[in-house]
Amino acid sequence: MLKDVRLPSNIDQLIAEIKTEGPGEWMPGETGYARNGEVDLCYETIGEAKKGNVLLISGHSQTMLAYPKHFYQPLVDAGYRIIRMDNRGVGQSSWMNSWSRKNTYTLSDMAADVIAIFDNLEIKKAHIVGMSMGGMIGQTLAIEHPERVQSLTSIMSTGYYYDPELQGEPEPFKQRMVSVTVLYGQDLTTLENKLKIHLAINRLLKGKGEANFPDKLVLQKAFYENTKRNGYSTTAFMQHGYAIKKSGSRYEGLKQLSVPTLVIHGTDDTLVLVEHSEKYAQMIPNAKTLFLEGMGHHLPEEYTPQMQEAMLDLFEVANMKEESIA
Repeated sequence: MLKDVRLPSNIDQLIAEIKTEGPGEWMPGETGYARNGEVDLCYETIGEAKKGNVLLISGHSQTMLAYPKHFYQPLVDAGYRIIRMDNRGVGQSSWMNSWSRKNTYTLSDMAADVIAIFDNLEIKKAHIVGMSMGGMIGQTLAIEHPERVQSLTSIMSTGYYYDPELQGEPEPFKQRMVSVTVLYGQDLTTLENKLKIHLAINRLLKGKGEANFPDKLVLQKAFYENTKRNGYSTTAFMQHGYAIKKSGSRYEGLKQLSVPTLVIHGTDDTLVLVEHSEKYAQMIPNAKTLFLEGMGHHLPEEYTPQMQEAMLDLFEVANMKEESIA
């Protein structure tokens, strides 16, 4: 098992190159902050809202940088303003240091964070794109605040992670995570080791249909997070996991959705099995689906054109619906 998760032999060379070259620019837009109660929320806007706004919500323990340029740039080019955000607990948003089992938060609280950003930017509604836990937040937002959601795209997510009829975290993934921790998680006092474990975990998420994993790109992102931003929060993993569990099922709410919805999932997802999307997509009235053969649990560049085409089609339908109502 250790052999299965061991990093390629050129990783030290790649890290040395990045330290010499720098990580590049990962936040090209304008950064702002919104406030929800005592929670400060960092966001970034990119492009102009000629056709509307698109909010990208990241997954469990991930910052806004989980959405790479190859994913958001086609949307900017198509005339949409992109808004990326750090969920509470990560990045440059509040790290929720007062969190405890008696003082937790839920996906509803995280959906309310989105509303705070909208209000700060004076946005009435936007197209919502969420991946993994971000998809769960997006679903919650569409259920609880439908008047602020123009469309919903839920990527590699689930309507109820703890559904007893579906498998949760697959056992092979659990075993590989243990192996990665043994190999690369024993000493995280150095920048090099932080980069290595981040890359090793990300490599666990790739699908069998992905020819080349972008090792250098992932290392550059991790380098940027650790040197230009706040680094990675070790407490967010427990906090976000607890928020997912405490929030329970969204099945009944999903059956009532009226916003145009697209469900995307890779057939080779190693963390949230595709059966989750196959189940909840059928509950959403008139939901479109895109199941990508061989894609894992991240946003590989080779699958981006298919995702963007489906998303832009959804946005156009939602825009036309909005115009007809107006």
